[in-house]
Amino acid sequence: MPPRVGAALIAQTLHQLGVDVIFGLVGIPVVQIAEEAIALGIRFIAFRNEQAASYAATAYGYLTCRPGVCLVVGGPGVLHAIAGVGNASANNFPMLLLAGSCETHLVGQGAFQELDAISLLSPHVKIASRPSLNGISRSIADAYRTSFYGRGGTGFIDLPADIIQGLAEPQSVRPVLMPPRAAADQRDIDHVAQMIRSAQAPLVVIGKGAAYAQAEKSIRQLIDQSKIPFLPTPMGKGVVADSHSSNASPARSTALRQADVVLLLGARLNWILHFGDGGKWNPAAKFLQVDNCVEELGKGKGDSKHGVLGDVSVVASQLSAALQGWQYDDSSLYIDALNTSIQKNVTAAAKKAEVHSIPMTYGRVFSVIKQSLNKLSPPEDGNIVHVSEGANTMDISRSVFSMEKPRLRIDAGTNATMGVGLGYAIAAFCAYNLGGLSGNQNEIKITPRKKIVCIEGDSAFGFSMAEIETMARYRMDILIFVINNGGIYHGDSKTGDEWLQLQAKSHDGAKKGGLRSTSLGWEVEYEKLAEMCGGKGYLVRTPEELEKATEEGFRAEVPVIVNVIIESGSEMKLVSLAHICNVNLLTQW
Repeated sequence: MPPRVGAALIAQTLHQLGVDVIFGLVGIPVVQIAEEAIALGIRFIAFRNEQAASYAATAYGYLTCRPGVCLVVGGPGVLHAIAGVGNASANNFPMLLLAGSCETHLVGQGAFQELDAISLLSPHVKIASRPSLNGISRSIADAYRTSFYGRGGTGFIDLPADIIQGLAEPQSVRPVLMPPRAAADQRDIDHVAQMIRSAQAPLVVIGKGAAYAQAEKSIRQLIDQSKIPFLPTPMGKGVVADSHSSNASPARSTALRQADVVLLLGARLNWILHFGDGGKWNPAAKFLQVDNCVEELGKGKGDSKHGVLGDVSVVASQLSAALQGWQYDDSSLYIDALNTSIQKNVTAAAKKAEVHSIPMTYGRVFSVIKQSLNKLSPPEDGNIVHVSEGANTMDISRSVFSMEKPRLRIDAGTNATMGVGLGYAIAAFCAYNLGGLSGNQNEIKITPRKKIVCIEGDSAFGFSMAEIETMARYRMDILIFVINNGGIYHGDSKTGDEWLQLQAKSHDGAKKGGLRSTSLGWEVEYEKLAEMCGGKGYLVRTPEELEKATEEGFRAEVPVIVNVIIESGSEMKLVSLAHICNVNLLTQW
């Protein structure tokens, strides 16, 4: 066969690896790669910013359990895509990042967009390489496999222009199979099973790692069989249905204070779980960590002697077998305390949802959206994917919307990264509606088409709102709610006139009395962004307007922005890191 140009070999390799979508932003010299990929039937989703494209690739990796692919130019393109590299590393999401670079013979001479990306990214990725012309396919396949074998992360390939444009002999690679699943040492399983049996107040914490591992079947069996109360982290919701009788989510604080043996399935003892510290947890609690990464065992308040190394899905099945014939006593004082707390907190939440005021409150807004969406698509059908970001918006909404199936909620994650929302929404649309989960190589069975619903704080929305045009260009009928209080955390004005007075003082250089650092524009008309791109926009102030916009927006076949004006919260104090860590996380109730 005649020699082939490097760009064609790169696209062919991706095609042979089963890649069906690439996220990115092209320019010299990578545009030829994108065109070759499109010619092979690979979708190329062209973003307006590499940061959002890289976020999308990481979320696609999480949802499909295979690396999401991001293609960018060198230099500034790589710098922008570093955001996705950090996101992949923090959340253990698999991503293959391909970036162009200057010709090899011009390195060190100030070439176009010259950057030593290998040195820059090597500390932050699982593998970084610059292939030879005759080793392109092998290098890409190695990086692809490395990114999702073991703990997820980024595989990076630097592609000089002369490699992309050069000629080489045809190459091919074999498809990369799903990673093998490792069972745990039976002695560790027996030890953990005995600790669970001996517990007075056991608790299972289900993290997003369990969702990524597709461990729902084995974990549901474990919970059904043992009757142990469980608590999902935000992205662990749905691994076991929120409606399950053992769900302790509405009694989070009580569960943390009383649990004496805690089984962690796909969850880490980081800041989201308060490191397991006694301030929120029972000081005497013993943590049983299950992880596929041995370095994680013993972190925080964990003890490596209680750790279990293995795939969370396999380990859950092993524990079910070891606990066969045993069930936790549902008449215990611990269960009584959880039930009392659940009843109290559910009642309090219902009252917040019924606060009738204009502007609306967070509780009222989310109640209306929930009721409207539930009528359009019941949670048990699992046909809505919820994407959420923003401080109060994300923290409050996660306890409102029920998840009955896994991988239907994605949010700011381990790094609490603002700006991921619209990229994540595009990734979810591609994964669920464009065939990303329909191949034989995946274990997930395709369900009917899913509606992507994005709930954004106005500050978080601002990071990537240009991607509304990306959605419109590819006819992605994503429904976006912008919760608009005019500020980061909260606004600083109750009326437009009051805001203008503050603006005037800031303009005049006043040291006091002007706009705060957290202030955003007053009632910015975000809905017009959708309209200018061919979508639909709604500005709503009342529950009735919100209900109507939700129903019409859900049925629309174009991107929709519902701009929801809520109370500014201007009387509230600015939040501190301690407040975020101690109040607005897992222990909201």
